Amino acid sequence: MAAQYDLTSKMIPFLDQHLVFPLLEFLEINELFYSPSSLLEARYELSLKTNMIDFIDKLHGDLVNAGVAPGSIESAKRREEILEKLEASQSEARKVLDVIENPDVIAALRQDKLQNLQFLKDNYGMTPEMIQTLYKFGQFQYSCGNYGGAADMLYHYRVLSTDDNLGLSALWGKLASEILVGNWEVAFEAVQELKENIDKTHFPSALHQLEQRTWFLHWSLFVFFNHPKGRDAVVDLFLQPAYINTIQTSCPWILRYLTAAVITNKRRKTLVKDLVKIIEHESYQYRDPVTEFVEALYISFDFDLAKKKLVECEEVLENDFFLVAVQEEFIQNARCFISETYCRIHQKIDVAELSQTLNMSKEEGEKWIVNLIRDTRVDAKIDYKENTVLMNTNTTSVYQQIIERTKGLSFRSQVLATSIEKREAAQAKAIQHEKNHPSTEA
Repeated sequence: MAAQYDLTSKMIPFLDQHLVFPLLEFLEINELFYSPSSLLEARYELSLKTNMIDFIDKLHGDLVNAGVAPGSIESAKRREEILEKLEASQSEARKVLDVIENPDVIAALRQDKLQNLQFLKDNYGMTPEMIQTLYKFGQFQYSCGNYGGAADMLYHYRVLSTDDNLGLSALWGKLASEILVGNWEVAFEAVQELKENIDKTHFPSALHQLEQRTWFLHWSLFVFFNHPKGRDAVVDLFLQPAYINTIQTSCPWILRYLTAAVITNKRRKTLVKDLVKIIEHESYQYRDPVTEFVEALYISFDFDLAKKKLVECEEVLENDFFLVAVQEEFIQNARCFISETYCRIHQKIDVAELSQTLNMSKEEGEKWIVNLIRDTRVDAKIDYKENTVLMNTNTTSVYQQIIERTKGLSFRSQVLATSIEKREAAQAKAIQHEKNHPSTEA
């Protein structure tokens, strides 16, 4: 069942090749969906597009040991070429670094990049082409798998460069580098900065901006599901109209991650309504057990189906690279959703029946319900003799509803009448002033 919900093949086209390696390794380590040899071959083919020569040699050896003939590679010659190019790039970049790391230069630099470039040109003969060597060196280091060094070079480049296009490209590279070294705090900041740049940049077309946002949504998952503030950030970002539109247009499968973030978010009660509308609207285009759980619970109010989908969710989350770490939290919170919804629409609840709906034993269910009533302060009492929960529903009579609405209309009418009176008084005062002080023409 879970194989049909694997999103790896859908996500790869929107990821940098270096970001694909962790996904393939996750599948290989957990022996999911594909044969180990096919995943090993995929990693090897992907590695050939990089300059990680040691990694390429290792994967080549693993394939040979696995009885697969990947073909010969001239690793010695390629290694020599890579090292030669790396040394040359480093030498060029060092000329710039020696200047910008000088304490006197650091003290002289300002916020204005144009002013800084003029200062560096006048005092050290530095040109924009020389500064661009930092970008090229960072890019080459990234290709070699030296992600920490790449992040440093791209940071220095962005501090000095006035080239908006290369600056945006460098920010993408820096984000990828920070993700791959697991520097989540800096990566979180890079995500915020990249989002601002994408939103304010004037791209050649709306399609170009849509593509940038699609890539951004996929890359941000690495950060949002690893950073402590990620679950708040992902719902704040993904529920913005521009990004909801991107999900609906380009990548509806991202709904799985938005749903998981809402379910595991402390503010979930205020977010569920928006999520339900989106899932209902997009159900024709994308469905999986995670979204179907919400659909069953909040659209169909089918508790048996919600219970079934929650069981399926466990397997889907366990096999998802981004969501495996939140699996337990998701299940616990989903049970809260079921309990709260069940209690809202039933006046008398059989504890054994609700426990079964939550896929829990009778004893576990009793503890769960007691804690739920205590923590959420639901107006209810437990009848231990009959083993039921009695909900105290405070329904408002039709007459009271009419009275309340009439009061509201009366208040709004008074506000409107007062506003009209003030406006008429102001107009009358202006007319009287004009009569007392008529204007004269020169």
